[in-house]
Amino acid sequence: MPRKVIIDCDMGIDDAVALCMTLFDSRLDVLAVTATEGCVSAEQANSNLQAIVTELDPARYPRLGMARSTEDAPPVDTRFLYGDDGLGNAGFESSHRQRAVAADKLMAELIRANPEEVTILCLGPITNLARAIRRDPTLLPLIDQIIMTGGSLTGRGNITPCAEFNFYFDPSSTREVIKSRSTKTLIPLDVTREVQFGYSCMEELPASTSRVGYFLRQILPYTFRSHRQQLGEEAITLNDAVGALALLEPELFNYRPLACDVETEGELTRGMLVIDDRNQPEWRSALTVADSLPSERARQFILDQLAVAGNQTS
Repeated sequence: MPRKVIIDCDMGIDDAVALCMTLFDSRLDVLAVTATEGCVSAEQANSNLQAIVTELDPARYPRLGMARSTEDAPPVDTRFLYGDDGLGNAGFESSHRQRAVAADKLMAELIRANPEEVTILCLGPITNLARAIRRDPTLLPLIDQIIMTGGSLTGRGNITPCAEFNFYFDPSSTREVIKSRSTKTLIPLDVTREVQFGYSCMEELPASTSRVGYFLRQILPYTFRSHRQQLGEEAITLNDAVGALALLEPELFNYRPLACDVETEGELTRGMLVIDDRNQPEWRSALTVADSLPSERARQFILDQLAVAGNQTS
């Protein structure tokens, strides 16, 4: 029986790759895709959500949940890496729905309709899930599992010296979810960084005659150019694709339980994942964290998954 999933993401390039991997997998029943503010504004995330699903045209359309602006969001600008629209300035068109449903409201509705059956895959800031839980704390025991990308085990960040982007953007929501009594798995930056893609991977993508292949060729070249020009890097990471892999191929990862918290107010440490790894930690174990994976196998799994999607959209 397919696994019921809600995919929540901030609709950048790596989120789009993750959606290519998941929307066409017969092992999943994607109930909804929900947008959250993060690498782009809430308005742009909503536009990208509708454009991505329209471009990919999955056989079974998921329901769509719309992002709302995040309170106390920091002034971050990722356009230098992902383009003005977050999708490499590909210029996709999207139709705006007259009766849009807020992402957190849709999450709550689907969790209640499918008690103890829904996995939430959070690939961006975890704002929507936190909002849903604040509105109705009784939702927590009804969620089967939460899988999220974010944080850094070593304290080496990608948006500040010590913070990963998703945690930095909305640390209060992240802290609420991490400290909640629920089944949670974290895929941190240390692990997603292990899986690198050189430009040669473009030759391994599905054919451009397929919807997935055409779509990926519109968005990925920008990422390679921006990483080379802005960061001096020839290879790119697709953090959210690795997050999707944790849903599809969890046995690839090595996991361990961790007692941890998130800094919400530090002038220099906002969004930092703080781990109590002492012999006798004062905090209880909050979640299961992936700490390693075979990088080459993971890379190939991602490309194979995209090939499957390409075959279904030819």
